[in-house]
Amino acid sequence: MRPLFRGAAVPGAARSRALVWPLLLAALGALQTVAFVHTAAWPLPLLATAVLAAAVARAAPGRAALLGWAFGTGWLAAGTWWLFISMHRYGAIPAPLAAAAVGLLAAALSLYLALAMAAFARWRTGRAAPDALLFGALWTMAELARGVLFTGFPWVASGYAQVDAPLAVLLPWVGVYGVGAVAAALAAALAAGWPARVVAVAALGLAALLPAPDFTRAAGTLDVALLQPNVAQDDKFAADRMPETLAWVARALTTAEAPLVIAPETAVPLLPDQLEDFAPGYWAALVAHFTPPGRAALVGVPLGDFRVGYTNSVVGLSEATAAQPYRYDKHHLVPFGEFIPPGFRWFTDAMNIPLGDFNRGPLVAPSFAAAGQRIAPNICYEDLFGEELARRFLDPATAPTMLANVSNIGWFGDTVAVPQHLAISRVRSLELQRPMLRATNTGATAVVDHRGRVTAQLAPFTRDVLSAQAEGRDGVTPYAWWAARAGLWPLAVLAAAAVLWRAIVSGRRG
Repeated sequence: MRPLFRGAAVPGAARSRALVWPLLLAALGALQTVAFVHTAAWPLPLLATAVLAAAVARAAPGRAALLGWAFGTGWLAAGTWWLFISMHRYGAIPAPLAAAAVGLLAAALSLYLALAMAAFARWRTGRAAPDALLFGALWTMAELARGVLFTGFPWVASGYAQVDAPLAVLLPWVGVYGVGAVAAALAAALAAGWPARVVAVAALGLAALLPAPDFTRAAGTLDVALLQPNVAQDDKFAADRMPETLAWVARALTTAEAPLVIAPETAVPLLPDQLEDFAPGYWAALVAHFTPPGRAALVGVPLGDFRVGYTNSVVGLSEATAAQPYRYDKHHLVPFGEFIPPGFRWFTDAMNIPLGDFNRGPLVAPSFAAAGQRIAPNICYEDLFGEELARRFLDPATAPTMLANVSNIGWFGDTVAVPQHLAISRVRSLELQRPMLRATNTGATAVVDHRGRVTAQLAPFTRDVLSAQAEGRDGVTPYAWWAARAGLWPLAVLAAAAVLWRAIVSGRRG
């Protein structure tokens, strides 16, 4: 019986050992998301990625794909678990189905990383420098695929964890994906042995010593007032709570003394016809208040009707808009929340979310002029797409001097989505060297300067108005210059060329 016992036990033990690394890497992928909230923990993703690189370097391509998929699934599930709240608490999706949807999304988006790790295992050379470059290139292609294909979902892209790291000095040059590529290459070097580790640490040290480049110049200051209504998502569209909300928004808008007042996404949550029926004269009073010189406002409000369709919009109010109305319509819409992907009508029908199918606004929209500044609005997670914001910088003479993000992430409750979104805005400010004025429903309402520093902020989940000053900027960063003209293609072409070269060389040697 003893030989039979051993023979039966060995396969089970082997299977158990085979599961250890996928589970460990899934845990490391999840653990590294701490750095997207507590940005001082920026070394954590580098170390986690180094462990992944070391594991796939010893694996066959199929095994490497599994390891990359496990790491990515843990990463995305832990980084975006708050989607469960919007679907279950506010969308009325049953908890098991909502949890399964988050898990399936993370698993599906991690297939890009799985393919990248399989390719790395197939084409690696065993030499530190070429392998680090190959790993960084494949990592970049996986992140670009996740961030662009099927409208893109680049939340917790690896570069965001480096906003307070030495590598942040590269953001005005190469953007968040370029920083992610460099971080991945350094992580692979850390996994390659002591000589390469020394080089990687030295590179980080050198980056820490480099002065932050200044590609822009001051263009005057502007006092602003940013509203944070703090309306729970349960109450936002409740008819019995709406009068009090509308009254507070109107009072805050009209009593603020700053030359520019900004109210968040859907601060006025009714369509124009609905608003006039619900609160006659409300909008006309706001328009009248901001018509005199020296007053301006940006107000988040849905627009449209059944005939022309609906838009998630920001309306500008000022002396100039009395003759020439200003509106910004959101371009990059949220799947399922703001537009319905083909074949998924059944899913959105199961969700209790009003105004779930919007029209798309133009990619390049004019800025709103106020007090000598050109303010470029973006709505909610549009600031996740730096390459799209960069399109507005094609002509330096008309480029924005300030960015304004209006958001309502009350859909996701009191979760890590709030500080994650603030970090995203900080990266945009560093890439484009523009201040970001953030007016949000529940947080984080803040002013971020052109160096990515938070200069003023309200406590999340409080009702208040943030009075602060921001400095506008003129000039264009290298990232804004090339992304305005070519989008993300330069990074994609460079990464693809590096991978293709490695594949050709490997094929010749094979």
